[in-house]
Formats: sequence, structure tokens, C-alpha cells
Amino acid sequence: MKNSYSIAQRNALVEAYLPCINDVMRSNRKLIRAARLDQDDVYQQLALRLIKAVETFDPDKGDLETHIKAQLRYELLDCRSVYHRFGVTNAPKNLGGVIVSLDEYRDRACVRDLAMAA
Repeated sequence: MKNSYSIAQRNALVEAYLPCINDVMRSNRKLIRAARLDQDDVYQQLALRLIKAVETFDPDKGDLETHIKAQLRYELLDCRSVYHRFGVTNAPKNLGGVIVSLDEYRDRACVRDLAMAA
């Protein structure tokens, strides 16, 4: 059975468990630095996951705090993904910080289109 929290109850729980985000980020600070993630972006992603975790919590299956911390850890691992870091889908795995000018992108797109037409 899913929880039956009202919006006000959900918001109160989210506010009460906001310190869990800092706990998870603090315990994984080496991972965040190694992946060169922006602290504010990570916090925002974890805050969204916190809201989702409170909404999807099933009281019959365990403790809310345990559920939240597990969900936050999983989200932190997902933040390392290129897709989250750069906001693009189908990005190559080794993209990591590559900057391409629009002119170069257009030139490459034209070459790609010509190669596909041949």
C-alpha cells in the first residue's frame, strides 16, 4: 500500500528530511569531486529525488529515513552519468567537458549528412 500523505504533509516531510541531502553529499564528497560534479546541481537533483522518495514511500515496507537515504545514494550515482551532467541524450561516454562551437558543429553535421547520402 502506498502512503496517503496530503500535499502539506509531504512538504513537511521533505523539509524535515532536507538534512539527509547534506549527509549523503558529505559522505560522498570524494565521488562528487572525482566526477567533477557541481555541488549546486547535485543538491538540486537530490532534492528532486527526495520529493519523489517521500511520494513513493510505502510504510509497510520499512523506515522512511532508510528509504530516503537509499534513494538519494542511487540518485547520486546517477548524477555521474554524462546524460545528467550535460543534459543530452545519446552522448558518448567520453564526452566529459568537451566544448564544441556551433560553427564546428554545423560543419560536422554537413559532413555527416554528405557521408550518409553517399
